Amino acid sequence: MKATLRTVRLALAEPLRISRSTMTARDAVWFTVEHEGLTGHGEAVTSVYYGLNTAELERQLYEAGLDLGHFGDPESALRERPAGDRPPAVTAAVEAALLDLCGKRSGLPVHRLLDAKSARTAPNTPGTLSAPSARTARTIGIVPAERAAAQARSLADRGFTVIKVKAGAPDPEDDLDRVRAIASAAPRARLLLDPNGAWTSAEALQLLPRYTELGVEAVEQPLAPGDPEALARLAEHSPLPLIADEDAVTYEDVRRLAGRVHGVNVKLAKFGGPYEALRIAELIEGSGTELMLGCLTASTLGLAPAVHLADRARWADLDGHLLLADDPWTGIGGADGVVRASELPGLGVRERRVGREDAA
Repeated sequence: MKATLRTVRLALAEPLRISRSTMTARDAVWFTVEHEGLTGHGEAVTSVYYGLNTAELERQLYEAGLDLGHFGDPESALRERPAGDRPPAVTAAVEAALLDLCGKRSGLPVHRLLDAKSARTAPNTPGTLSAPSARTARTIGIVPAERAAAQARSLADRGFTVIKVKAGAPDPEDDLDRVRAIASAAPRARLLLDPNGAWTSAEALQLLPRYTELGVEAVEQPLAPGDPEALARLAEHSPLPLIADEDAVTYEDVRRLAGRVHGVNVKLAKFGGPYEALRIAELIEGSGTELMLGCLTASTLGLAPAVHLADRARWADLDGHLLLADDPWTGIGGADGVVRASELPGLGVRERRVGREDAA
């Protein structure tokens, strides 16, 4: 097997402001594995929060590609899934490329390779299985209430039924005004809130009832990460479901929080790929903690592996590709509020060609 890298810049359509930062672009490193005339692709993106810059991603993926040379075929590499001490985002990108390649070699889409128990018989089509799909949340950042209302109205008109609102502005009343404006502009939308750890426990106890009155469905990581016990204690008294994100970055983190918070946000780049996501789904099953599938801002290539698991989750937050000014890949949709895996072999995505319009 031969592995190659390509680094590209992903610019956002508009700046995304959250409680701790504002993002306008990030780099993506595409990892391609070739064997016997077929190729598989995966993507890892830079992240200041996770300490991954472009040079480090390129170095780690280059070394991962060398390691794959020890295997005779992608199937044996996928069975072994050598992770070493690499960052989970790198492991996830390598795993995605191997799944893509193995799927193409076998003629099967990735969700069938993963033996997704959520695959089901399609209505009125006996004997066939429907590919996973889910209504995805669409993120609105920390923007003025009037701007948020206009965005929410546009999203609702396009078919989005779930909106995730970023919170954590210096003045909590600004966040409340934004959510109030969104609820008024898109009254049928389910609302999720994500302060990205901006609140103290005391602030959360004061604010959560107010968001309940505004119709918010769940709140993601309200407290600063680093004290999961505080998050679990808050969840006991919260009038809204609380979802752990920054306090749930490893399997052991999830094990300690299972049954004590209402949900965990599983990002493949955070945990290491689809197989680890399946382990976590199995771990929390029946515990009272439910699965949220999340993402980093990335291209369709980076989002596709999670979409093949999408109908396992109570909450799908798989809009990272929709935040880009120009998504260089296509194949999972989402512009109408629904992401869909394909029945094409592998990940079912393809790179857009310059000068040609492709329908997602």
